[in-house]
Amino acid sequence: MASVIKPGWSKPSTILFASEIPANEKAFAFALAQATEFGADLILFHAYDTLVVAASETSGIRYYDYAAAARSEKEMLEPLARRVRAAGVNCEVVVRPGQPADQILSFLREREVDRIVMGTHSPGPIGKLLVGSVAEAVLRTARVPVHIIGPEVVSGEYRKFATRTILCAVRMQEASYIVAEFAAELAAQHNARLILQHVIRPQERHEALAGRTIEQIETDLMGLVPAKLCGKIAVQTIVVPGDPTEELLYQSRAQLADLIVLGAQGASAFAAITRHGVVYKVLAHAHCPVITLSPAVLAQGGVHAEQRASEAYMAGVF
Repeated sequence: MASVIKPGWSKPSTILFASEIPANEKAFAFALAQATEFGADLILFHAYDTLVVAASETSGIRYYDYAAAARSEKEMLEPLARRVRAAGVNCEVVVRPGQPADQILSFLREREVDRIVMGTHSPGPIGKLLVGSVAEAVLRTARVPVHIIGPEVVSGEYRKFATRTILCAVRMQEASYIVAEFAAELAAQHNARLILQHVIRPQERHEALAGRTIEQIETDLMGLVPAKLCGKIAVQTIVVPGDPTEELLYQSRAQLADLIVLGAQGASAFAAITRHGVVYKVLAHAHCPVITLSPAVLAQGGVHAEQRASEAYMAGVF
């Protein structure tokens, strides 16, 4: 399988922070810390649908002043931009009218961006998307990694935003080679410990074991790490039966993980709306940031989703 992982994904030179107004301060802090660590440019990106209505003094005709709206939105991001520049980081402020997810994805087609950083909200009323419609659309479609700071993520300031332990959800399937390679590249970049975790669902236990022991499967998982990185990073494998969400969240806390890496092939609009799907539940409850590779990225490596019951799901990717 040809690698689809780009060098800039583990060592970004340009980071896009998808900002609301007012900005998600916790998410902004992570974005700025990453830009500072890597010496990357930071783009403060905001899409708006607010229009300024003005009236002509001569005709009295009311019209939409798009230029005034853009100036107003940009001015509200300037305090953030000043903080970025004060940290010695190159900063660009980009504001565009339109739907946020559409504008973010359109911008990615125009410019070279290595990573998106964005925040999510706490679950709202029944029927509201668990992670927010913008984050949900971006993590399913973006062709670069999406670094998501959920509502329960602990501030990184106390540990100076260091990434010492990375937890990556995998299975012995081809999609996991892509996800594990990306996680291993991140571990090498940060000199971090990498934990590969495979959770065997109860209904799949007989097929998954098939005469093998848990220890044998853990040994097999080591084959997901690219040969060029073997011996360069510390790798631990964990195989447990149970519910993928519960086990992943448990291990992230037990192992003091600073980052969770997921393939988002199982992410779907249906799963987001109904609050099903491992990706969305992990995003909602993880205490550390989650970085995802979208179905679009995985498809570049030849991985395509299978339909299982009512949820798009590829064995090997959550």
